[in-house]
Amino acid sequence: MPRAVKALFAVLATVLLAAPAPSVTAPVPARHVSAPAVGGGAPQSGSDPAREPAPTPTPRLPGVRGLDIGVPAYVHTNDRMLSDLTATSPAPSVVVLNPGNGDAPFDSAWRARADALRARTTSTGERTRVLGYVHTDHGNRPAAAVKASVDNYLKTPDGRLHVDGIFFDVVSRDCGPDNATRDHYAELRRYVQEAMDAADPTVPDLVVNNPGTAIADCYLDPGRRTADVFVTYEDTYAAYTGAGWLGGNVFDHLTGYRSGTELDPSGTAFWHLVHDVPDDAAMRATLRTAFDRGAGYAYATDTVMPNPWNKGPGWKYAAQTRYAATLG
Repeated sequence: MPRAVKALFAVLATVLLAAPAPSVTAPVPARHVSAPAVGGGAPQSGSDPAREPAPTPTPRLPGVRGLDIGVPAYVHTNDRMLSDLTATSPAPSVVVLNPGNGDAPFDSAWRARADALRARTTSTGERTRVLGYVHTDHGNRPAAAVKASVDNYLKTPDGRLHVDGIFFDVVSRDCGPDNATRDHYAELRRYVQEAMDAADPTVPDLVVNNPGTAIADCYLDPGRRTADVFVTYEDTYAAYTGAGWLGGNVFDHLTGYRSGTELDPSGTAFWHLVHDVPDDAAMRATLRTAFDRGAGYAYATDTVMPNPWNKGPGWKYAAQTRYAATLG
């Protein structure tokens, strides 16, 4: 099916979700963290966003930037982290599932968990999108092996889609000779799009590249773009508020780092992942900083290395999803 038709389906789905939504109430590069194998400014004084009621779900108007929460959840399917994410209200906008670095079977238990997460509602009245984790070894993993991992999520025994796209991890940030590395990732994106179109053309695909640092601007070239979203920061809070922030989401070897907003008319192309965040006040400051630095997605957690993505933050998810909804 032509991608224009698919885009129309996406628009219709958004309209249906938006009307009328019920109120939701609470019941060199930076260090990159690859996944283990598994089955700005301070906030204003006064009111505490973490303790205020959840905002009424209201889809953003076209052209209005906001900040969404995207959570990498590198745990087993029955882990408390996923149970908490499934119960959180408002729900995060994106959750990344990681069965065995993408190579353990995406079996019925995983598919059920993905379905439960996708049924949740975000602060803007949309549904949570679930992504399957796939590692790429900086572009050195053979394309056939990467595509087999993609198939693990998109070509299921029941023939149905249980995810909304793929999260490619350990992504190279450089274009490569004659843009060969960039083109490798562009081909992987096309593969995901075609596989999802074949399975269900009504589901808008979401592809994420995670270099964990600013990415060469060639990855966002029109017609050769390698992803919808790029994780352009993955490191500690101390680094994020200090020298670890390199100065932008994209770079050019001749002109240096810049925000990349001219390459991102939607305001959703960049995602910042920050761990070792000391407290909930710092969490809010992190989200505000991410928004100010051009990110459309962010996540802040007080968990630490060696795997900051295998446990939820001490302030719980709702405090973060509620505060993010106030930005923009």
